[in-house]
Amino acid sequence: MSRYPVRHLFLALALAASGLGCEDNPTVVDADYALTHVTVIDAAGTPPQSDMTVLIKGEQIVALRKSDDLELPDGLKTVDLQGKYLLPGLADMHVHTQNMEQVFPLLHVVNGVTTLRHMDGEPFMLEWRRRIEEGRMLGPRMILGSTIIDGTPSLWQHSPVAHISVRNEAEGREEVRRAKAQGYDFIKVYSRLSREAYFGIADEARLQQMPFAGHSPDLVTVAEASAAGQASLEHLYGVMYATSSEEEALRERVGQITLRPDTITGYNTWFQQTHAVEWDAARTYSPAKGMQLFNQFVKDETAQVPTLTQHNVLDRSMDLDMNDERLKYLPASMVAGWKWQLAEIYLQGRSEEESAQRRDLFNRRLALVGEMHRAGVRVMAGTDSTTPWVFPGFSLHDELALLVQAGLTPLQAIQAATLEPARYLGMQGSLGTVEQGKVADLLVLDANPLEDIRNTTRIHSVVVRGRFISAEERQALLSDLETLAGSM
Repeated sequence: MSRYPVRHLFLALALAASGLGCEDNPTVVDADYALTHVTVIDAAGTPPQSDMTVLIKGEQIVALRKSDDLELPDGLKTVDLQGKYLLPGLADMHVHTQNMEQVFPLLHVVNGVTTLRHMDGEPFMLEWRRRIEEGRMLGPRMILGSTIIDGTPSLWQHSPVAHISVRNEAEGREEVRRAKAQGYDFIKVYSRLSREAYFGIADEARLQQMPFAGHSPDLVTVAEASAAGQASLEHLYGVMYATSSEEEALRERVGQITLRPDTITGYNTWFQQTHAVEWDAARTYSPAKGMQLFNQFVKDETAQVPTLTQHNVLDRSMDLDMNDERLKYLPASMVAGWKWQLAEIYLQGRSEEESAQRRDLFNRRLALVGEMHRAGVRVMAGTDSTTPWVFPGFSLHDELALLVQAGLTPLQAIQAATLEPARYLGMQGSLGTVEQGKVADLLVLDANPLEDIRNTTRIHSVVVRGRFISAEERQALLSDLETLAGSM
């Protein structure tokens, strides 16, 4: 069951009321255009369906049939996709962005990412969403979290990262009410919240009928967060502690973490101090405790967004390709900021011993994700862009490959970016699979991703709310993005 507002179901209800696509075996269907002779991977679990035709009218799929079973109206625009593979548009369930509307929305669209869950809302995102929904701006569907609500001091003290520091339950409750009034979809909770503030936020979010999601605070166990109704837990934070046979001692150490007040951000000191605790937790893993926790996640319907791409960067920063070709699509100022973050936050003071430990930790994170998935925990794909070297749009494909490395099948990894986000958001009636009556958010590939998940990067074309972006238009958009990045 979704923890998101019922208003997200409006499109599914409208489609049902319209009666579109409800005839039995029609031979002619009114449509704006047709995608013909394509192999459909519907993400619902049906085997790939070859030689299919998909008819689209407005934003909707109005027919999905074998190509020989449909008579296309005279003059209808058709796109021959013989040899191509069609699947639902992808969802990145953990993103951040900057106020560069000519860059960020398009970077997601050209990569077939048609739904985003923003984890730190700001007013400009509300404006972007309004313009996208009105058809005046090309971009993905946007689910917006509140401004980050953290404790005092925040991990982002003295930094330009937008955040709100609350000292107690009353201030936490007030921020929930404020976020609802501002129009955000859910509450974003963070690492340094006190127990009093966190549980006050959880209760107020329930009263306001708003989901809350984000980090499990250092002073709150992930089991407590799950029981309190937190809709999703990000980055696996706290999961290693909770699955250790030494959990109590480890949590005492976490509770003693302090932030340096003289630094531009507390994040680096927190990051460095939590490493030692995670390392000891990984070495004292208890399979029995792990299964107990994972069963609770299933019972509480608490989703996990592990952001393996982010961990790959943070754990293995020393192994990054500093000349990654995707850098050319990003403004120079952003790339410079990334390099600063790598040097000053993640690699500062890192020894060879710690580097070796972090490589091992990353492998443990992969194993945890595989174990949770096999236990039935909902795992969703998210990247944490714009962490350094986590590229908007592009890196969701990296996340899918890492989920497969963690033990998911290629289909299950695709579902983590399609079917499962739609269910989580309460939008399964309109998104997440390729079916008649659903929104035409689609991704067309040159090769079969079920044979090799890396084939999701072999993008031919994209459909966003019914708008077809051809291979030629997509290449033109990429070229424009590169040119623009060079001038910013």
